[in-house]
Amino acid sequence: MVWGCFTAGGTGALHKIDGIMKQENDVDILKQHLKTSVRKLKLGRKWVFQMDNDPKHTSKVAAKWLKDNKVKVLEWPSQSPDLHPIEDLWADLKKCVRARRPTNLTQSWWNCQEEWAKIHPTYCGKLVEGFWKRLTQVKQFKGNATKYELSVCKPTGNVMKEIKAEINHSTIILTFHILKIKW
Repeated sequence: MVWGCFTAGGTGALHKIDGIMKQENDVDILKQHLKTSVRKLKLGRKWVFQMDNDPKHTSKVAAKWLKDNKVKVLEWPSQSPDLHPIEDLWADLKKCVRARRPTNLTQSWWNCQEEWAKIHPTYCGKLVEGFWKRLTQVKQFKGNATKYELSVCKPTGNVMKEIKAEINHSTIILTFHILKIKW
């Protein structure tokens, strides 16, 4: 598994996860890689962290760390992975890594890192830009399937207002997700 993040300005850290991902691993990764990515991407203080609602990410331990470190987390509806802008990034990364035909885990990880480094900031910007289009269409379809997402997602009015407010104020959304690559 791989942990990664990006903003409209480019990619942040990419981290290989060995073994089973646990709540404690999630906090360790945040400690080590979130702050590094924020500095690398020159986000300053005004940014919002978007993550999925996997129990590891929403555990009391993770929530406490995020609160203690004053990380503003974007409220996100559950069961909406197809809306998450990093899913497109992961799909392209997987495609590029597979095209290189790695023969073992070490090769796969090296290929993954090399391909991650090649991701252009313009592409990341387009993914974040497309995020708003996806959310608008989901709202228009009242949470039912759209051309962007297949699963049912019913974002509440508050979620949509918060997301709209963040985007309207040009806040860069720092997003991350766990990528599972079958080697």
